[in-house]
Amino acid sequence: MTNSPYRTMDDHKRPTEDETLLEGPQPRERRDKEQILVSDPWRVLRIMGEFVWGFDNLSDVRDGVSIFGSARTKPDDPHYQAAVETARLLARAKIPVITGGGPGIMEAANRGCKEANGLSIGCNIELPFEQGSNAYLSRSLNFKFFFVRKTMFVKYATAFIVFPGGYGTLDELFEALTLIQTGKVKDFPVVLFGKEYWSGLVDWLSRTVAAERKIDTKDLKLFRVTDDPAEATRIVVEARNERSKS
Repeated sequence: MTNSPYRTMDDHKRPTEDETLLEGPQPRERRDKEQILVSDPWRVLRIMGEFVWGFDNLSDVRDGVSIFGSARTKPDDPHYQAAVETARLLARAKIPVITGGGPGIMEAANRGCKEANGLSIGCNIELPFEQGSNAYLSRSLNFKFFFVRKTMFVKYATAFIVFPGGYGTLDELFEALTLIQTGKVKDFPVVLFGKEYWSGLVDWLSRTVAAERKIDTKDLKLFRVTDDPAEATRIVVEARNERSKS
């Protein structure tokens, strides 16, 4: 066994659905009856079923906000407290809060929403290491496929608020920016919370990526940066009001 929280091939645990899906085709000699029943064509049916299940469970959600950030953020971290306050303000504005359902910033956002009697949603994911749902969910969904879960974050939200985080947080951030840049979603505010934390990334996007014309300078306006829960909420509410006029 490894000391890493991530499972390795030597751990002999049952692989996740995502891991099995992304595994390459198996040799023909392994394609017995049991192998056929878990083959990619059969797996498509399970993927379709998870989409249907997710859509059915979230079909009543309107104008939600997906909040992302590190699962490692502790309750005594200022960003944890800021996420609680941001979600509390959103809930008071009758805006549902959607997170990954786990600890850290996710817990903080669900906590703030739940304490303000808002609709607090957690979309958790099957991982090779344990990540239980936090205690502040009014609706908890557990997904097996990352891309199904990621669809829910976008489909049922009209804004992203992104707190400091790691690879998963960056993944969600850049997926949202790509969808906006390519016109796949419209009127979709993206708010980066934590000016100091995000300053290096913003500087790199401005001085390197945009300067070398890998993106247009106008693409730098696809997101806003703030340290204020009230400002983050105001950006979301103003966008909602603008949509209601159209």
